[in-house]
Amino acid sequence: MTRKGLTLKELTALFRKLGAPSPGAWAQSQHTEDIDQLARFAFLREAWKGVVAPDDVSWIDQTAASTKPGADEPCGGVGPALQRLLAAGADPEDIHEVVRVMQYELLFSICYLLEDPGQLEPEIADLAWRLMRTNEDGEVVGPIEGLHESVLELDPSGREMRRRRTAGTPRD
Repeated sequence: MTRKGLTLKELTALFRKLGAPSPGAWAQSQHTEDIDQLARFAFLREAWKGVVAPDDVSWIDQTAASTKPGADEPCGGVGPALQRLLAAGADPEDIHEVVRVMQYELLFSICYLLEDPGQLEPEIADLAWRLMRTNEDGEVVGPIEGLHESVLELDPSGREMRRRRTAGTPRD
């Protein structure tokens, strides 16, 4: 499936412009396998924006300062929890790593859930869901499948959720 008649070269250029790793491979797959890789890539690129940015721990202090202790609001406990962790000597890099990995795991799980509804009760075992691409009129163009297969590859750090190695960082 090509995007509105784009050639392989044009499709590759579009993937490159959008920041896809290995743009030629994404374009080739879409062009020859009839998989809407452009929709898959665009969805996952946007979904990754909900995961804390790689190597940027500034969110920790911002979040810790934004919620007052005892605030009774949804998610109101995150600021005080971060304050306690920092006060106890937790390394912000470690907090960041835990949060980022957990967010990645949630993103992967949701993408997988879009293709496999899991172990539902017998009364609702016929339920299923899919992410669908629509046109500008809201008409279904086709499914966007296999998202979970590309979540790791599209980690914005380019490290596929591996920790950043710095001089002196021991290998585990």
